[in-house]
Amino acid sequence: MPFEIALSGINAASSDLEVTANNIANVNTVGFKGSRAEFSQVYSVAGENLSANAAGSGVRLTNIAQQFSDGNLTQTGNSYDFGLSGAGFFTIRDGAGYSYTRAGNFHPDDQGNIVTSTGQYVQAYPPSAAGGFDISALTDLKITSGSSPAKASTKVTLTANLSASATAPTGGAFDPTNDKTYNYLSTFQAYDSLGATHTTNIYYVKDATNPNTWNAYMTVDGTQVGTQQPIAFSSGGAIVTPANGQLTFGAVSPNPGADPLNVTVDVNKITQFGDNYATTAAPTDGYAAGKFSKIDVAKDGTVSAIYSNGVSTPLGQLAIATFANNQGLRQLNDTNWVPSSESGQPIRGVANSGDVGTVQAGQLEASNTADLTAQLVNMIKAQRNYQANAQVISTDDKLTQTIINIRN
Repeated sequence: MPFEIALSGINAASSDLEVTANNIANVNTVGFKGSRAEFSQVYSVAGENLSANAAGSGVRLTNIAQQFSDGNLTQTGNSYDFGLSGAGFFTIRDGAGYSYTRAGNFHPDDQGNIVTSTGQYVQAYPPSAAGGFDISALTDLKITSGSSPAKASTKVTLTANLSASATAPTGGAFDPTNDKTYNYLSTFQAYDSLGATHTTNIYYVKDATNPNTWNAYMTVDGTQVGTQQPIAFSSGGAIVTPANGQLTFGAVSPNPGADPLNVTVDVNKITQFGDNYATTAAPTDGYAAGKFSKIDVAKDGTVSAIYSNGVSTPLGQLAIATFANNQGLRQLNDTNWVPSSESGQPIRGVANSGDVGTVQAGQLEASNTADLTAQLVNMIKAQRNYQANAQVISTDDKLTQTIINIRN
């Protein structure tokens, strides 16, 4: 009997060594989740017939339990590396269907699809025409690496302070080439529908008869557009004219190949205080055409294409899945899992919401067995158990031989 008990101990220790060895072997596997060998005592009779002092008949392996604790996130600087901090799994797809992983070392293939290291397609919720994302559908995440078309400027917001103590210019009628005919100017670059830039100036001329009124003029590439537009202030220095704070000079065609340029000037941030004139850069809503530059991934899993003109276009939102029981997941390989009846079906959601973790761009989740000291301690324990059971067999063999010799 001791032979069988010790043999069961050797087999159990051997299984423990195998599990620990696998954990150590995958210490550098991205997104790897280690396992733990679990054992129970064996009895030779049924449980209800056990006496209070019944001795066991050995040990057996009852379960190899997966450990889903988070691994450490390491910075890589690669924008296609996605790390998950907290609960959830990335959703991926291949010819066999959907599976789930924590290994976010992705890359684009020759078609622009974002895939895993083994070629499985990363899944995301597609952008919705109404804004946001359609979380009822899954699609392959794909990089649109073309160009971002130009957008013509339609509005500019000016920020300036016109000196309350300024006097009307004495150089005669307004002439953009003669600085004696205006007091101040604001300048900005306007874009036409083809993305070409046009230097646009707004000139401020103090009215000779009303100290709280100015006349604004616009030029595009040196050519005057429309007629003068009045800007009037209250005695407190705030805009009163135009009532809506918008100046409209009309359309101009500086580029024959583009649509006419018609820029509305928002002057709500212009004031008339003190003695000093001040102005800041004037942002417009237009931009030139741009080329694909990189991708950006937000904490909620929103993946956007960034273009050289600063435009950001959403490509999709990563589909993150959680499960009622991670321990019930069936492991396909070291880093991919599929659901089972024990895990429950995937609960699809988005990152950074509810109990779902956040996506960390440019980072990877290391193996949660990366603590080699702990793994080596487990290996030493398993080895000692193996040696102890082997010693039991050796001792029992000597005892048996002694008994045989006595009888002889």
